[in-house]
Amino acid sequence: METSNFTDTQLTVREAIRQVCSQFPNEYWRQCDRTETDPKGFHATLAQDGWLGIALPEALGGAGLGISEATMMMQTIAESGAGMAGAQAIHANVYATQPLAKFGTKDQLESTIPNIISGQWRVCFGVTEPNAGLNTLALSTTADKQRDGSYLVTGQKIWITCGQVASKMILLARTTPLDQVKKPSEGLSLFCIDLDRRAGSGLDMRKIQKLGGRAVDANEVFFDHYPIPADSLIGREGQGFKIILHGMNAERCLLAGEALGLGYAALARAAQYARERVVFDRPIGQNQGIAHPLAEAYMQLESAKLSTYHAARLYDTAILTHGGMGYAAEYDVERCFSYICLDVAGVAKVNVQGDGSWSQIALPQSGGCFSGCVDASMLRCFDDRQETLVLAKTNASAADARHLQNFVWGPHLFKQSEVFFASIFLSSKTSELQDLQ
Repeated sequence: METSNFTDTQLTVREAIRQVCSQFPNEYWRQCDRTETDPKGFHATLAQDGWLGIALPEALGGAGLGISEATMMMQTIAESGAGMAGAQAIHANVYATQPLAKFGTKDQLESTIPNIISGQWRVCFGVTEPNAGLNTLALSTTADKQRDGSYLVTGQKIWITCGQVASKMILLARTTPLDQVKKPSEGLSLFCIDLDRRAGSGLDMRKIQKLGGRAVDANEVFFDHYPIPADSLIGREGQGFKIILHGMNAERCLLAGEALGLGYAALARAAQYARERVVFDRPIGQNQGIAHPLAEAYMQLESAKLSTYHAARLYDTAILTHGGMGYAAEYDVERCFSYICLDVAGVAKVNVQGDGSWSQIALPQSGGCFSGCVDASMLRCFDDRQETLVLAKTNASAADARHLQNFVWGPHLFKQSEVFFASIFLSSKTSELQDLQ
């Protein structure tokens, strides 16, 4: 992965998280998935080193860094072999706490944030509903205010990740009926609530059986006049949608970083196999039919990387308030985007693929007449240390990655040692099925 656009802090985060993840080999994640066991050891190790507070205030025990650094952390976790199991075990503690950190009262912050950073408490995000999906403004779960200022919550949430192990939920619920608000974005309120799973509490949590990603639980949550105290309200009543966007925007950045990690990891494995697998007395990576799709996948990952970290920078700097300056040359987005989208004058697509396949992902030269026509600096997949790829993927590239690896590996795709594919599929569907919960 090209790293010249990253800050020293981001690269330091990358290396530190690599060292943590090296303690958890692929077999650890296979075992968690096979036995449907939450990766508590991984969560505890990150908490011990303070990483759960990467984007939380220093005054409360956090690192005080930004979502850009948190995105780098999540990308590195996903790339390490942890995939979405490792990422989902961690990320809600980062993004779901952003609204609380920005709008919570002093008492809320001091009683909650330190316990999340230490790993004593884990957090889940209670937004998605079965009849609303991504239409957040149509949520129907209600929080009815009582005379003493407390609330009774009634309704259903779905695809709530880590609900079985979470102590707290950041809950979005309706406090004013939709037909009584002046604007559709009003009438929702945000709460930080305890999860009381005892019988008769008014809360019923049911684990969803899934195709993959079994290490981390996903749940249906039913509320039936579930009592929550007045001081669980975050910010102003009725302004929950505006407040929760601080969590949702951060969530999108983190998930994009995780998808990048999966994409780079998958590509690195595919390239390695293509170098090692010999058929008809030559590595299969020497065939352009194998090499060129891998080179194109790398270019797509690099493009997605630029978009992902540009979005994270926008979140951290609130650069959207500067209008068109978000497209200024200092961000390199317009330049790199032009490299990807424009055909280089006099160089066909096959030239770029031919060069990239051998100079950037270390596949043997095909001997074709186009090999070596493009300067290596245009693609650079591995640096001089041959470091593993990390980061990248847009919504469209998950299917490409699955097809690509099936094409390269053939029947070996189905071996237990190749564990990334379910994670890639899960990542590509998270927005649609879980609203990233």
